[in-house]
Parts: sequence; structure tokens; C-alpha cells
Amino acid sequence: MKDVQMAANEKSKLKIVIATKNQGKVREMINAFQGLPVELVSLADLAERFQEPVEDGDTFAANSLLKAGYYQKQTGMACLADDSGLEVEALGGAPGVYSARFAGENASDADNNAKLQQELKKLGRESSPAAYQCALTFMDAEGRVLTAKGFCRGEIRLQARGENGFGYDPYFYVGDVTMAEMSLAEKQAISHRGAALREMAVLLQDYFAGC
Repeated sequence: MKDVQMAANEKSKLKIVIATKNQGKVREMINAFQGLPVELVSLADLAERFQEPVEDGDTFAANSLLKAGYYQKQTGMACLADDSGLEVEALGGAPGVYSARFAGENASDADNNAKLQQELKKLGRESSPAAYQCALTFMDAEGRVLTAKGFCRGEIRLQARGENGFGYDPYFYVGDVTMAEMSLAEKQAISHRGAALREMAVLLQDYFAGC
């Protein structure tokens, strides 16, 4: 009887495709939605491969909505899309929506971090106030949309520390600790994506309650 109930619970879960191949983001989202009746899969988990959409929005929210709509239509599944990035005060808010491609298309984390260091050094700066921002969009198969945002203020420094995290985390300090020195739980408690995921989890609870 217990096995039958478990099977029924699995069948009742909503399958959601996460619009990313970034396994760091996938881990954070799966961790945040534990306890919700969802099954999260990433684009890398799907057999079909999709051309990436052109992210031409001028805000994180616009790009998040764009990606959610695109992959929902491509897969026919409910979709959760994230657009997030780093805004550095000394660089006038750059890299902003271009965070993932600051050093050019298909740039690696190492490439983008090298570009970040280069731009700060040009200004004679070893540090700058900075902030991470995150916009999340959930879109179901009927086109219903939920949105959430998160924000984390910190400082970019030229000295990298830590082996965890991804992106600009080794250079993003909150106090005297970088995001890359934090455990996943510690990071999600204060990070921009953690805040957005907590807000989205509440919205999804209400969404399922109304289904």
C-alpha cells in the first residue's frame, strides 16, 4: 500500500523544465523546492536539444519572461526561468544583463571574471560596491505566469577566494566571506537567487492550492 501511495504521489507531481544548463543553478532550485509537488528537470536532462533564444531584454525580468515563454512553447512543459547577474557600482552597473557574456558570446566564468578584473584595474580600483540581482519566471502549460525577484548587496574585490558556487561568486564578498566560500545552505540564506526562490516557493504553494 505504501508503494502504491508513493507511486501516486510521483504521478501527481508537476514536471517543470528549468531553462538552464547551469548545474549550479539547477542544484539551488532543486534544493529550494523540496517539499513541493514538483519534479524539476534541466534542459540538459531532456533528449531534445533546443537553440537558445536571443536574450534581448534590457532587464533581468524581461529576459526571464522571454526564456520562460520560449522554452515552455518548445517543450510543452511548465517552465521555470532565471535571469540574474552582477551590477558593479564602479562600472556604472555593468555587466548587468550581460553578466553571462561579459567577455563575449560563449565566455566561461573564468573569461568573465578576468574581464571584470581588467575593467576594475583600468579604473585603478581594487574593489567596488556591487549587487547581485535575480528574476524568476514560472510559466505553466496554459500560459499562467508567476514572477519573483531577489537582491543581494556586497562588494567585488580583485582577490578570489573559495571553491564553491559559480559565476562571479569567488570575487563577490558579503562581509569578509565570498559567495564561493559558503555552503549551499549558507549561500541560499542570503543570496539573490535564494531570496527569489523562497518567494517563488510561496507563490507555487498558492498556485497548487488553487489548482
